[in-house]
Amino acid sequence: MFDWNDLRHFLAVARTGSTLAAGTALRVSQTTVARRITALEAALGVMLFERRQSGYALTPAGDSLLRHAEAVDAAASGFADAAGGHVRQASGTVRLSAQEIHAVTILSPILRDLRAAHPAIRIELDATEALCDLAAGEADIALRSARRPAGAGLVCRRVADETWTPYCSRSYAATRGLPKTLADLREHPMIGGGSEGVWRIYRHWLEQHGLEDSVVLMHASLTGILAAVKSGSGIAALPCFVADAEPDLIRCMPAPDNVERGVWLLTHERLRHEPRVRVVMDFLGDALSRLARRPMRD
Repeated sequence: MFDWNDLRHFLAVARTGSTLAAGTALRVSQTTVARRITALEAALGVMLFERRQSGYALTPAGDSLLRHAEAVDAAASGFADAAGGHVRQASGTVRLSAQEIHAVTILSPILRDLRAAHPAIRIELDATEALCDLAAGEADIALRSARRPAGAGLVCRRVADETWTPYCSRSYAATRGLPKTLADLREHPMIGGGSEGVWRIYRHWLEQHGLEDSVVLMHASLTGILAAVKSGSGIAALPCFVADAEPDLIRCMPAPDNVERGVWLLTHERLRHEPRVRVVMDFLGDALSRLARRPMRD
């Protein structure tokens, strides 16, 4: 049995008359095209081309087989178009799990655009700090912050780095001044809290820099911390991926260069080719990656 991919090389040479032009069209080397043609002829037991100084010319056998190869090419294109149609017409419910901070900030406009592009898809959004078990079917897709997602059978796409740095509101900076160093922060009220996992890391950072005694307000969630900073109540370290999308917030100082954690889009391997899941994964992945690459505001 011959390699189906060799038909592409046969058609390209038949249409262009040379392995060089065929290689250019297929974006492979001339040597690769020539090797593929030789392999196809050996597998079929038929000489398809006469090698001439001016190029490759179809033999009578090659000419008679050309229409069959073109039919295979047309069938393959039709198959791809039909598959694309299934993706474009994808419908059904997709259960999306995300941390609350992502759900109420960056995801809201993206899900609005997703609805406009794919009205037959319905999103069930679970905004929770608890890690859902994708293998057990607790969600179809998850958006999570982690060093590296753990779990068997996960399909992962890193859409952003998760760097943190202190932020304040523009109104706060206008009234109290903008602290530009960690030492400056000791003269400003800090907002603390977050979920248990967030607070453990955040509290350690405050302790490292002698800022724990500066905390004047505690919130139970990272979303609450974000709201407090936006209100002008004080300063807090926040994830840049989220805070940079807030027009009322400004960085007090540059984010550190050493990035250990990322923001990950996850699904399970058994779902990755489901049209409804594939559409949402691709749409969210592209939108979130563009968001991560946006230039930082002044």
